[in-house]
Amino acid sequence: MPRFDIRPVTPPDVPAIAALTREIWLAAYPGIISRAQIDFMLEQRYDHQRLLDDLEDPGKWLDQAFDGERRIGFAGCELCKGEYKLDKLYILPQSQHQGAGGALVAHAAARARELGYPCMILAVNKRNEQAIRAYRKYGFSVREATTTDIGNGFLMDDYIMERQIS
Repeated sequence: MPRFDIRPVTPPDVPAIAALTREIWLAAYPGIISRAQIDFMLEQRYDHQRLLDDLEDPGKWLDQAFDGERRIGFAGCELCKGEYKLDKLYILPQSQHQGAGGALVAHAAARARELGYPCMILAVNKRNEQAIRAYRKYGFSVREATTTDIGNGFLMDDYIMERQIS
């Protein structure tokens, strides 16, 4: 029996997913981006209505990982410019390095394969060394570097990484 249970996010899960995201971001991103940018991005991407809208979008998927009955992380995927993108992957710090991230990546890759996509991409902050190491472990490699203006004077300085799905 797999250690982690992967379940789709449903509308009643949205408040817990938003709270989980805030907890993870406040542990992971200080020192990588400013607190002002963290707050801006959380409001822009993880408010309840945005998450509910994502659940209604047929080109987006949100899945959550449980260890027993404890929600420990989630992943979000979307179709983006003709590619299958792992847009979100967050695991509570105390639950990292135990396989939940790998289980969510494998789940996302299986969906990409079922949909006929030959690879999966993601964007990761160039300074997020822990995440980059994890993604390399999951079979991703850097495809390109990008800088994107996300508004309010903030930039996303990322690597685009990809993994072949075969």
